[in-house]
Amino acid sequence: LHYVDSEDISDDNVGEKLGAYDGILVPGGFGDRGTEGMIKAIKFAREAGIPFFGICLGMQMAVIEFARHLCGIANATSEEFKPDASDLLIALMADQVKVKQKGGSMRLGAYPCKLKPGSLAADVYGTLEVSERHRHRLEVNNSYRETLESHGLGLTGLSPDGRLVEIVELPGHPYFLGCQF
Repeated sequence: LHYVDSEDISDDNVGEKLGAYDGILVPGGFGDRGTEGMIKAIKFAREAGIPFFGICLGMQMAVIEFARHLCGIANATSEEFKPDASDLLIALMADQVKVKQKGGSMRLGAYPCKLKPGSLAADVYGTLEVSERHRHRLEVNNSYRETLESHGLGLTGLSPDGRLVEIVELPGHPYFLGCQF
């Protein structure tokens, strides 16, 4: 494993920084520090066919990268970074909107996730329902789900009620998967 600081990734050096690796993992985190470099790394993985795995913030950055470069939503961002932006692909969960006291208010703990039959996630898990640990308050904005899917992003893991996107994939890519948990 090799750590690459996403703050050091630019359009000019992304191939040099990441081209020799067999896969790219973008982990979870908070705040906007290094996120533009994460987006460049994800775009590189998507276009070069390099296996990609995004965890929590890594999945959210994959959704933003996809929206910007394949859906034409140039200002796609997260409410965590720019709360007043017009294209919030990642937004507060509905039950978090009125929460003012942030301590202990995240979606925490194990939650079930239903997987789409035939998806990479279902193949990896070997089942159609899993339970995984969460620690977040932001999710894929449901207002953009149809746009994302119509441009080819697979929303292959959902909460049992179908309201929350838990897993995204790129069908046809050798291995491109992001999960909210």
